[in-house]
Amino acid sequence: MDIQKDKPEKKHSREWFEALVIAAIFATVLRVFVVESYRIPTGSMERTLLAGDFLFVNKYVYGPKVPFTDIRLPGVDHVKRGDIIVFKFPKDRSLNYIKRCVAISGDTLEIHDQKLSINGKTSVLPEHAQFIGERVPAGEGDYMIFPQFSNFNKDNYGPIRIPRKGDVIRMNATTFPLYSSLVADEGHDVSLMGREVFVDGAPVQQYTVKENYFFAMGDNRDNSLDSRFWGFLPEKDLLGQALMVYWSWDPDISLLTNPLGKLSSIRWRRPGLLVH
Repeated sequence: MDIQKDKPEKKHSREWFEALVIAAIFATVLRVFVVESYRIPTGSMERTLLAGDFLFVNKYVYGPKVPFTDIRLPGVDHVKRGDIIVFKFPKDRSLNYIKRCVAISGDTLEIHDQKLSINGKTSVLPEHAQFIGERVPAGEGDYMIFPQFSNFNKDNYGPIRIPRKGDVIRMNATTFPLYSSLVADEGHDVSLMGREVFVDGAPVQQYTVKENYFFAMGDNRDNSLDSRFWGFLPEKDLLGQALMVYWSWDPDISLLTNPLGKLSSIRWRRPGLLVH
């Protein structure tokens, strides 16, 4: 056995192993704190984003979160109206959603005959946004719409104010459907007994909001499970801002429908497309 030859081989193997460990650590840090890949699973953002698009998501822009905590590191910018954001779905945080932020904390939002207004000013419809369903008249309530028992629907909604940290909100039987999930998500036990609201077992008439919230909507306005249906988006659930499409294919094309399969499904014009 050549002992002199064996030692350099072991050293070479160790160097490769160390390089792989360092690369893995660097890739993990990059994914957790800087940029992450995300796939569009549904058509809620069509035609801006298509099902089958693969995106890079900028995670440091709003401040990345420390894993397994609610601690958010400093970011370089704040969420603005019009940003396309990725976030944990507040009703099931195992899911990631992507929508457009249409209103920020403190804004008053209203939709009248499909036209969105923020703080009394009409909001311009995004370039590729669309309506594919029948228009619903004002006053025709929808039991699936947030908050329950309102007369809001997808095309006529509000006015509604987006809660901001420090807001003092009224708590009574009328406002309970609007704020109960917010108070519960901020760590309290909230209930309604008769006409009186109880928070952590004590009767209350008001509550101070602890966090900033946003209102998100899909660009495919008639095919989007968004804030109109599940309510306010807490700031703690933000993951990042959509940055760029790096790959795209049509998930409806398969080997069963086309002999070329996935090769023919590639959307060659979409890679490199900046998201806005």
